[in-house]
Amino acid sequence: MLLRTQKATFQGAAGAVDCVLDLPGDEPAGWALVLHPHPLHGGARDNKIVTTVARACVQHGLMAVRPDFRGVGASAGAFDRAEGETTDMRMLVEQFAEAHPRAAGGPWVLAGFSFGTAVAAQLYAELADRGMPLPDRLILIGCAVERFRFRTVSVPDDTLLVHGERDEVVPLAEAMDFARTRQLPVTVVPDAGHFFHGRLLTLRRIIQSSLAGLGGGGG
Repeated sequence: MLLRTQKATFQGAAGAVDCVLDLPGDEPAGWALVLHPHPLHGGARDNKIVTTVARACVQHGLMAVRPDFRGVGASAGAFDRAEGETTDMRMLVEQFAEAHPRAAGGPWVLAGFSFGTAVAAQLYAELADRGMPLPDRLILIGCAVERFRFRTVSVPDDTLLVHGERDEVVPLAEAMDFARTRQLPVTVVPDAGHFFHGRLLTLRRIIQSSLAGLGGGGG
């Protein structure tokens, strides 16, 4: 359950990055950055999968940050096929650490859905290249990394990949190809489509199980 929500603005390379912060009832034990699907196809921070992931993170005691990408809502700029968006998110990570040092000092989760997986995976690689603190958990749902890849992608061995068996936007075979080249397991939700209609509770349980291995709160 989301107990408190507030607005926040960070600065990306193209200008303002408008965000919602979902806060737990107590002092956040860490934080999560949850990235939305394709901006040109209705993707925004209030997407049901994005909010499902955010709720799971808040239940675990984390502050969840849900930004709108370039050109969505009050965020500045225009769609940049993940490259500019990745730069914006790196800048957001740096600014978040300054604005919320206590939350940033705890475990953190980087999650993306669909187009958001391309930004999340490339952001992870960018952080690693720069020697910046890396997420304790990387979660990719409806993996579309290769569709918007502009750089070499490195992801951790414990990356959580979740995909619908009947995904009509990003076929399961595409996610399997991504996983195969990196020797990652894939959690497949039977009969689920791209947007996990009727399967959001199942998705939430999968996310909660993944978060159980982190430090922080819960319950």
